[in-house]
This record gives sequence, C-alpha cells and structure tokens, in this order.
Amino acid sequence: MAIRRRLPVLLVAFLCFVAGITASDGDADPIYIDCVEQCEKTGCVGDVCFQHCNLTSNGKSVSDPWYLQEPLYIKWKKWDCLSGCRYQCMLVREEERETAGNTPVKYHGKWPLRRAFGIEEPVSVALSALNLAVQFHGWVSFFILVNYKLPLRPNRQTFYEYTGLWHIYGTLSMNFLFWSAVYHSRDVEMTEKLDYSSAAAVIGFSLIVSILRAFSIKTEATRVMVAAPLIAFVTTHILYLNCYQFDYDLNMKVCAIMGVAQVVIWGVWGGISNHPSKWKIWVVTFGEGLIILFQIYDFPPYKGFLDAHAISHAIAIPVSYIWWSFVHDDSEYRTTTLMKKAK
Repeated sequence: MAIRRRLPVLLVAFLCFVAGITASDGDADPIYIDCVEQCEKTGCVGDVCFQHCNLTSNGKSVSDPWYLQEPLYIKWKKWDCLSGCRYQCMLVREEERETAGNTPVKYHGKWPLRRAFGIEEPVSVALSALNLAVQFHGWVSFFILVNYKLPLRPNRQTFYEYTGLWHIYGTLSMNFLFWSAVYHSRDVEMTEKLDYSSAAAVIGFSLIVSILRAFSIKTEATRVMVAAPLIAFVTTHILYLNCYQFDYDLNMKVCAIMGVAQVVIWGVWGGISNHPSKWKIWVVTFGEGLIILFQIYDFPPYKGFLDAHAISHAIAIPVSYIWWSFVHDDSEYRTTTLMKKAK
C-alpha cells in the first residue's frame, strides 16, 4: 500500500527531473553560431539569400519607424532575417553532421524540423487542426444531446449536473488546439505564450473537472471551495509566464504535475466505479499515459517531419473522440438515474 501511495509522487518527480535535464546543443555549436552571424551580415547562406536581412519587400529599410513598416498580417506570411538564417544554417549544419555520421541535435529547444509551405511543423499543425475538429464535433454533439435529445427539468435546465463544466472544458480545449496549430505553424514569442498559457488553462480546468466528477461534488458552494484555489494557482502561473518571466521548464513541470494528478484520479475512479462506460475511462487513461510518455521520450524527427511531439498529437485525436463519447454516456447515465429518483 505504501508503494501505491508513493507511486504518483515518484512519477511526478521523474517528470520534473526529465524536464530539468533537457537541453539544446545545436545553437551552442560554434559552426552554427558563425553561420548565423555571417548570414545576418551578408544575407546569404551559400546560394540561399534572404532579402529581409537588408530590406523589406517594398524596399524600405528594416530600421524605418514602425509606421513605415509592413502591417503585421503581411509580415506573418514571411520570415525575417534571423529566422531565415537560423533555419538555413540548421539545415546546412545537420547535413554536415549526417555526413559525418552524427545524430541530430536540437536548435533553440527544437529538433531540426523541415518546413512545408512556410509552416514550421506541418505534421503537428495538421494533427492539431484535426484534433480541433474532433473536439468541436464532440462538444456540439454533447450540446445537442443534453439540450434537445435528453429530457429536461421543468425549468428547462438539464438533469445532468456537469453540463456547464463540460461546456467550459470544450471551449478551453478548442482554444488550446487553435493556438497549438498557430504556434506550430509560426513560432514567435506571442504564439508561444498563447500556446503554453492555453495548455496550462485547459489542463488546470481538466483537473478541476476530474475532482468534481470523481468525488460527485454537486453543490455550488463545495464546487467553489474546490475550484477556487486551483483557478487562483493556474491564473497566477499564467500571469507569471506572460507578465514576469516565461519559464519553459517551470511550465512543463506545472503541466506535468496537473496532468499526472488527473490521470491518477480518473484511473482510480474508473477502477472503483460502477459506471457502465468506465472502460472508456481506462482507454483514455492509457492514451494520456502514452501522450506523457512521448512527451518524455523526445526522439529526433523521422525524415525531418515526424517527431515525438507530433505522435503525441496523433494519439490525442482518438483519445479526444473516446473522451467525448464517455461524456455523452455519462450524461445519459446520470440523466436516467436522476429521473428514476425523481419518480
């Protein structure tokens, strides 16, 4: 029993340790650094040149005042000098490393992924968009189910006690996947903060939902007492990342702890519950465990496109579908139970 109680703590400690030791070696390579510096001066890496190292596309100097620069929506479609130089120098350096028989290394915290149609991580973008579609379908079908297919109370409210929570969860999930797709298409400071902040928000709220549902907390006062400290913590964490210091390692540790906590809660609840669809909880718990595993086991990209992070996005698609399927079953199960009690 003591080992079982300590297992979640040991797992969280291991996640924090792995997140802490992850480092980036490619951008510390002197050859790579020299390549980027030369590119910023000359605007070229071999035969590839970047006009933004000297001029904008309309001929204005990059040192011109902001009101003479291109609008943001036009700049978004193009790569600036530093981004272009880093990408091209990374490709050249990785070709040299491959020729010498060396394995790929990370550059600025990322594996050397190849772009497609101006998108930094095309596979992750496509999978995030597909998962967004699955989440939207699951949320809309849930909305139709509880409001139009299942019986309602005399005051036109749903019998299901967790309807509002799942609406919020669906909204936060879709928001996260939207910014995930944007971030993987173009990694800049703003998109990075929006992606990680959205991830922290949905993971934190998922933890709240897991506690409220697993412990069958129905009264509003008790829900507020449980949710308020977690909401305050997640809000403070997001404000810290955006307004004080963007700490990638800290964010990974916080999200890992909250993620493991809700996986444990759902897993234990699925084991002791008599819910008719509890097998779906086990499938989702297993899938979430695989997602965490691939986040830890971060291997180099296959053919320059498919990495562990993209695989975790792929696993999340069937997990999201089964998860919303459980939510549908749970709403039907609870509605039937409460209607029997009302009679």
